[in-house]
Amino acid sequence: MDKPNRILIVDDEEANRELLEAILVPLGYEAILAGDGKEALEKVREIPPDLILLDIMMPKMDGFEVARRLKEDEDTRTIPIVMVTALRETGERIKGIECGADDFLSKPFDRHELMARVKSLLRIKHLHDELKQKNDLLYRILNRYVADEVSTLILDDPDRYLKLGGEIRIVTVLFADIRGFTKFAESSGAKLVVGLLNRVFAELTNIIFQNRGTFDKYIGDAIMAFYGAPVSYDDDVLRALQTALEMQEGFARIRQESEDEDVASLGLGFGINTGEAVVGNIGSERIMDYTVIGDTANVASRLQEKASGGKILISHSTYLHVQDQVVVREMPPLQLSGKQVSTTIYELKELV
Repeated sequence: MDKPNRILIVDDEEANRELLEAILVPLGYEAILAGDGKEALEKVREIPPDLILLDIMMPKMDGFEVARRLKEDEDTRTIPIVMVTALRETGERIKGIECGADDFLSKPFDRHELMARVKSLLRIKHLHDELKQKNDLLYRILNRYVADEVSTLILDDPDRYLKLGGEIRIVTVLFADIRGFTKFAESSGAKLVVGLLNRVFAELTNIIFQNRGTFDKYIGDAIMAFYGAPVSYDDDVLRALQTALEMQEGFARIRQESEDEDVASLGLGFGINTGEAVVGNIGSERIMDYTVIGDTANVASRLQEKASGGKILISHSTYLHVQDQVVVREMPPLQLSGKQVSTTIYELKELV
């Protein structure tokens, strides 16, 4: 059974409070009474109402101030306020609107007019609550893929970020792969394999989000993320490298905590590259993937393929962005698949 709508009645005259209560309660509403503005704010904090019938002329704190405070508070700003007042001057009503009043009811009020205004505002409030619930659900879904602030950005401009298409951006792409996992999966039970993979991915994905990265996808026992889209920062490259180092630490903890000897033999190999790429939603209107397309991602993937467990290989272009902030070991040039010339790479050791 649905809970009755809760209406807060605020008036310094007891007779007025009792009259409104006598009208509303028989119609299935729950009435909460307050004798002045300060008490009204306390009642709202205790049990948020669905609607407020608010007198203007009251001691301690008038209705204008009550409305202003409620509308300034993120938690109470959507509660509809009907100012029930004997004031009829246009200036007073304008002041009420400026303070946040949603409607007015003149004293003495007509019962039918009261109910019409109450029902109308409650209907709007319920529609707003439904929309908020759907937005909250969408926000939680988005948070499975991107950091909180990226989810907020997408919801603020969905026409831009939730449609097919792409744009050229400077991004840093990170690939991480579990070395030795294929052999481990062949010799271990399905429950152990899936349990370990889920634990590892949960740890690694959380680190991506903590460093404001964008999760792209899981690829078997590998994970792909990128930095620089849809939101870009001056330290995108540095945060990508920080992510890799923290992932190594997190993976080491998982191996140490495992009682399975085969888990101790596993490692993480990383490939990180920075450059121009096409970033956007690829696929169809029904199923799309926000991803990175182009040589920048391909090079990062190939670096990861060359990285043994425990190694973080970064490209020369990535190194140039952070050369004064990292300790690296220059590696012998590599001939990457699809490249005609050898590629200069570095093994990341630490940040300084």
